[in-house]
Amino acid sequence: MPIFLYIERATFIHRLHPTVKVFALFVMFWSVYWVDHPLALLPLAAVMAAAAQITGAWPNFYRLRWLFILVVFFTTLAWMVFYRQGPALINLPLIHLSRASLLFGLGRGLKLAELLATSVLFLSTTKVEEFTAGLARLGVPYRVGFAITLSFRLVPLFIDSALTVVQAQNLRGYDFNRGGPLERVRRYVPVVIPVFMGALRKANSMAMALEARGFGMSRQPTSFIDYPVEAGDLAATAALFALGAVYFIIYYTGYGAISPG
Repeated sequence: MPIFLYIERATFIHRLHPTVKVFALFVMFWSVYWVDHPLALLPLAAVMAAAAQITGAWPNFYRLRWLFILVVFFTTLAWMVFYRQGPALINLPLIHLSRASLLFGLGRGLKLAELLATSVLFLSTTKVEEFTAGLARLGVPYRVGFAITLSFRLVPLFIDSALTVVQAQNLRGYDFNRGGPLERVRRYVPVVIPVFMGALRKANSMAMALEARGFGMSRQPTSFIDYPVEAGDLAATAALFALGAVYFIIYYTGYGAISPG
């Protein structure tokens, strides 16, 4: 099972400058933030679907399909409990189902799903080295950018370590699927200790490797990879500025809001 989301392709989105990709991540988050109405969020969903088709990122979305479904469903359900606005279609002690609560909950669910989809698209088309370079070009201190991107390196390694421990325990005859849900959760407790100890060893080895390579000696470290700015990067930047401006106008004019009536 692959533990990394990056998919190697030769599309123009993959070839964009790392700074443009980081800026696109910000613009998508910005656009999703300003609106609440599901209809206002649908164009962004269409843009993400088109980008997933172009970049071939659908396998990653398929792997996470249940996460998207659960996020939208439970967020919509939760806001039917807490957002008790508008004339009720179904008014129970716990659930207040109205047009406003349904739209608001669905909109919140779509917002979270689109934030997740944006992250999946970004990780499907951007290498960790490109992410570091993009943050550095935007003025983020190198140490801060390295700490941010380090998590994208370590999390897959920890997942891989956990899968290795589970497979080793299965070979020894340890059945993780025996019993009910709570019993299955308790059976995964022995996996935590070796994964945690392996994480400490890897962190110590990484610290020594970074110290041996002189990490932190220079505030502006050099890189052997050069990312030239091309015409496609300028066009993509202009399109992103336009998208962010359009969604701020939608917010400012009130078209992205939900009326409680």
